[in-house]
Amino acid sequence: MTAFAAIAAYLIATLRLIRHVYRPGETGHAGLFVGGIGTLLHFAVHGDAWRVAGAPDLHFFAALSLVGLGMAALTLLAPFSRRLDALGVVVFPIAATTLLLYALFGRSGVVAMDWRIQLHAFLALLAYAALALAALLAILLWLQEHALRQRRFTGLLRALPPLTQLETLLFRTIGAGFGLLTLALVSGVLFVEDLLAQHLAHKTVLSALAWLVFGGLLLGRWRYGWRGRRAVRLTLLAMCLLGLAFFGSKFVLEILLRRG
Repeated sequence: MTAFAAIAAYLIATLRLIRHVYRPGETGHAGLFVGGIGTLLHFAVHGDAWRVAGAPDLHFFAALSLVGLGMAALTLLAPFSRRLDALGVVVFPIAATTLLLYALFGRSGVVAMDWRIQLHAFLALLAYAALALAALLAILLWLQEHALRQRRFTGLLRALPPLTQLETLLFRTIGAGFGLLTLALVSGVLFVEDLLAQHLAHKTVLSALAWLVFGGLLLGRWRYGWRGRRAVRLTLLAMCLLGLAFFGSKFVLEILLRRG
């Protein structure tokens, strides 16, 4: 029941924020507050599952739900530094959907893992959540830039911060996600004993490629001032590589091949 209460809170928060977006005179605080309740309940679902099983559940749908939880939590932090209440209109439904999939299709069995592997996994999930949020910001940046050229702004785009501020937030989010991804890759190299035996070779290669693209983007931003469409394309390319590395491999192994 906690999962469905969290989903309901997310959806109510989304409706409140949509109302805020299309009625600028109203604040989005109520929507963010309800979204915060949904995030806490979402966290409680995974915390209770961890307590009952005695180990974290990191199977496909659980990992997907944890990423949704991370995105929701980061969205709640964003408005304190930027005018980004409207971001919840997109993120909260994503979090609700991932939690619903976990509630309906999540596996009950968990496998005990060494704390070092758990650390590596959670660093990877945090990195994925931050970089998924960056990919969403990149899409909003592209839509805002396109609307500016066409001189057609919808309520959602009008509620976002100015283009330069959104771009700055994009690169700060990429920087944070890149740092977490670096830690995840380093911990993987230190803690994973046999990449081939554990079906992790392709995951490592794709993750390393994503790391190179994100790193190249940050370097290009610092050295050459990369921005706009180039930044959007490279962000989405790197995110696709990272998605294939983590969820693509988990989907094939756990859903199609039914291996742990």
